[in-house]
Amino acid sequence: MSVNKVILIGNVGKEPDVRHLDRNVAVANLVMATTERAYTLQNGTQVPERTEWHNIVLWGGLAEVAEKYVHKGDRIYIEGKIRTNTYEDKNGIRHYRTEILAESMEMLSTRAAVAETANG
Repeated sequence: MSVNKVILIGNVGKEPDVRHLDRNVAVANLVMATTERAYTLQNGTQVPERTEWHNIVLWGGLAEVAEKYVHKGDRIYIEGKIRTNTYEDKNGIRHYRTEILAESMEMLSTRAAVAETANG
């Protein structure tokens, strides 16, 4: 038995790129940042903040929701699985792209909600 499961909570880095394929099936690509806070080890060594960028792919209904409601800066929750694609460029150099194929998404905050909270 094996498990390929990813859970991420982070912020959308740019507006989702949404395309409509044959039979009007939507696919959305977005980048999401997750950040680990800086901390200090017991021996005094300081470990700096670290941000990871994730390529998220959403299909069908999730892509349509992202198209309408997800914007740069929004905080979202993603569950999905890791998928790595391989391709060769015109010079024959092999490239790898790791993506998270989203199976579910929750909106944790939106720009409107953040603005409303800030304006009190």
